[in-house]
This record gives sequence, structure tokens and C-alpha cells, in this order.
Amino acid sequence: MEKQQDIGTPKISVAMTIAGSDSGGGAGIQADLRTFAFHKVHGTSAITCITAQNTLGVERVDALPPESVVAQMEAIVTDIGVQAAKTGMLLNQTIIAAVAAQVEALNLTNLVVDPVMVSRTGAQLIDDAAIATLRTALIPHATVLTPNRYEAQMLGNLEIQTLADMQSAAQRIYQLGAKAVLVKGGGLQGDLRSVDVWFDGQQLETLAAETVETTNTHGTGCTLSAAIAANLALGYEPLTATRRAKEYVTTALKYALAIGKGQGPVGHFFPLLVNNSWSASS
Repeated sequence: MEKQQDIGTPKISVAMTIAGSDSGGGAGIQADLRTFAFHKVHGTSAITCITAQNTLGVERVDALPPESVVAQMEAIVTDIGVQAAKTGMLLNQTIIAAVAAQVEALNLTNLVVDPVMVSRTGAQLIDDAAIATLRTALIPHATVLTPNRYEAQMLGNLEIQTLADMQSAAQRIYQLGAKAVLVKGGGLQGDLRSVDVWFDGQQLETLAAETVETTNTHGTGCTLSAAIAANLALGYEPLTATRRAKEYVTTALKYALAIGKGQGPVGHFFPLLVNNSWSASS
């Protein structure tokens, strides 16, 4: 029998998500891993909490012990290694502090921090002690920080109504120590809804995208931060990674999934949804 030629093992970039599990599959680690896969990046995960949720909302949240989160991160980095990582829902002060300490201990670079402090509707998701620890312990390690409108208001200590407000917030939040800040306009109305503001200490950029009319937008924040991390893992510099991530999210919104009785998720795997109108909404 002729010996089969060894074609070798493919090399692939690796990214890690440190976030909660969404049982409905629209956000959290489920959205992050699909986003990594779309970008041909191997996805790994450190789960911080488990939620019972669907398109109608969250019914229950159970936090994992901080020691479990730390162990997951260490297991991944010490064996597989990662080229980029992102944080999502960290839930409480002890988990945030543990993750921040582990980020430093493992010397993680290319870290995208999605603060997940306040929802897009303005509801506070973590308590004040957790926010304080996020601000002082984790944000200074961020390569890119991605607050939504309400999170930016809290971190920048100002009201955001206009593009100028977003620019001021990005510059103020930058002082917390992140290498770059992306203030997202998704919580605003009109022309600013699909506009984000970038500031990295030198460049103040307005990043506009096409506005997609759909009610199925669950997981957009998770998806954007995961896409930035994936592009960082692929070697793109932060601003380019962010621009590419916005393009991905915009297209995924065009193929948002009309599932469930509430707010469906974006279509992370949209190449598979083309011409499949049964599963997509415009």
C-alpha cells in the first residue's frame, strides 16, 4: 500500500472569550465562538456564569467560582496559547478581580474588554463595587475597550446625546488606561445609531456603518468585541481590526435570525443563510 503523504498540521490563530453562557445561543460565549469560527480563528472559552435565557429575556444567572474561571484561563494559555482574548459578562466583583489578576499573571496581550455594565436600554447589570473594580483593575489592561452609550456615560461621567459628546467621552475614558476606546452609538437615535467613536490617544475617528433595520439585534455587543479580538489574533492592528469587525456585524445584522418570540440574534454564519429566507430577516 502506498504511504499517504503527510500534509502537515495547519497553523491557526487562537482567541479566548472570558464571558457568560447564553442558553439561547444569541450572545455570550456562544456568539463569541461562532464569531471566532467565521474568522477562521480557533475559539477557546473561560465561562464566568451560566444564564437561563431566550429571546424574551434572562430568567436565571448562576456565577461560577472565581477559582474555576482562573483555572480555565490558565489551562488554555499554558497549553494552547492565545493571540487575543476578550471579556464579556464577568458578573461580580470577585470574578472581575480574579480575571484581572490572571490577565496580568498570564501576560495576556491583545485584550478586548466589553465592559457589560449597563444594557443598551440603560439597565445596570452589575453592582457599583464590581464597576469600580472593572474600572481600576481590568480596563487598564485593555487593548480596546468597547462601552455602549450608557456605559460610556458612566465611565466618562457625562451625558451623551451628540457626536461631540461621544468624542468627549472617548477622550475621557481613555484616561482610565485602555490603549484605545470605542464608544458605541447603538443606544442613540437617528443617524448616530450606527456610528462609533474611536480614540487611541492620537487618532480620534468617527466610524460609520450602514444602518440595518431589524428588531433582531441580540448579541451585537458580544459579536463586535469578539470580532475585534479575532482580527487582532489574525495580526491586524487595533483600528483596522475594529473597522473589519464593524463590517462583519453590519452584514450579520442583515441576516439576523427571526427565531423565538422576542429579540432574535444576529446571523453570525450569514454565508450559510444566503438564499435561505426561512431563517433570515432583513
